[in-house]
Amino acid sequence: MVKSHCFRDFVKYSSLNVLGMIGLSCYILADTFFVSKGLGTNGLAALNLAIPIYSFIHGCGLMIGIGGGTKYAIKKNQGDQDTTNRIFTHGIYLAILFSVFFVFIGLFFSAQIVTLFGANEGVFAMTKTYTQVILLFSPAFLMNNVLLCFVRNDGAPQLAMAAMIGGSLSNILLDYVFIFPFHMGIFGAVFATGLAPIISMVILSPHFIKKRNHFHFAKCQWNGITLGGILSSGAPSLITELSSGIVIIVLNTIILSLQGNTGVAAYGVIANLSLVVIAIYTGIAQGIQPILSSHFGAKNTKNVRSILKYALTTMVILSGIIYTAVFFGAPAIAAVFNNEHNPLLQAIAIHGLRLYFIACPFVGFNIILSVYFTSTEYPRPAHIISLLRGFILIIPMAFILSRVAGMTGVWCAFPATEWMVAMVGIVFYVLRYGSSKPSL
Repeated sequence: MVKSHCFRDFVKYSSLNVLGMIGLSCYILADTFFVSKGLGTNGLAALNLAIPIYSFIHGCGLMIGIGGGTKYAIKKNQGDQDTTNRIFTHGIYLAILFSVFFVFIGLFFSAQIVTLFGANEGVFAMTKTYTQVILLFSPAFLMNNVLLCFVRNDGAPQLAMAAMIGGSLSNILLDYVFIFPFHMGIFGAVFATGLAPIISMVILSPHFIKKRNHFHFAKCQWNGITLGGILSSGAPSLITELSSGIVIIVLNTIILSLQGNTGVAAYGVIANLSLVVIAIYTGIAQGIQPILSSHFGAKNTKNVRSILKYALTTMVILSGIIYTAVFFGAPAIAAVFNNEHNPLLQAIAIHGLRLYFIACPFVGFNIILSVYFTSTEYPRPAHIISLLRGFILIIPMAFILSRVAGMTGVWCAFPATEWMVAMVGIVFYVLRYGSSKPSL
């Protein structure tokens, strides 16, 4: 019976969160679609060059939200109300601190960031506009991520899902209105994206207005241990998002030298679709986090392992479905974003889609295992997995394989890296839990 409840909780939390994360990832995908229709190849290239800054902001929000949410769920299950309030308050403090940093960067260093990301004269102005506005809206993105994670851990996954999907749908609608009837160009696309988290927080507001929340803002001094615990538990989520941004920056640089703006535009199709796929895996991982942390806090080891088994099984099934759809649907997917019917863009995108998404099961495994480690207060392997994915392996792999095999090597760098990291993750899991013979 307990196991049955465990499976029911898994289905409830994961399915709702996957839907919500898909909605959240559509912030950028909607921009990609409407920019490709309204601004063509250069607009698509500019958007792809600017996307990493969104990944950085989103990653910081997830680090605070998931790190704080994990600690909150464990302490809540142990009945420690004072500590849960301090955790939430420190999460808000951190969100404000990061917001100040990002807004400062947006006001004074947007041009330098765009230059660093590799924007050339043809796309510089559009890339700068998108980057600067995203940075100025960073407080909304950060606070939305924090509130979503705490509300989800507070037993309201349906509301969190509704907020994520509501924000995304508003973004899609506003994208169309701002780009086409209002002719606001790239600014319209990014302005719609910036308004989406604000709308999401409005949808979350009944949880606080009706006083259903079990966490509250409390007057307390900064506490290094509390801050360290939040950041440590959330760091893998940050690095996962940073890795997406860094992969895009590195591959953009390489592709610019191989195929120019057209190649970057083709990669934009792949990168944005990959954000949606990664969001599915992140949705599973974030969905299991509250129940993993709760069962871990209650010292229910059997259910903790069962939840991991359910998550990995679901991930493998979805990976098979996703890759099959991408492999056979690659021409249609590329055509949707190829409004100018550029044959070179079409060919590069089709080839890239079929190779890049080989990484699906390995990406899913790495994301889920990282959250499993942090949710059970064993964050060090999650940090190592995230660092390997985001920095240590992907960068040399991209340069080496592109030198050896050109564009084919570029597309293979991502799956090769994720496969190697997955092998490392298995070793960590076996070393930690192998003696107790857990079932995967």
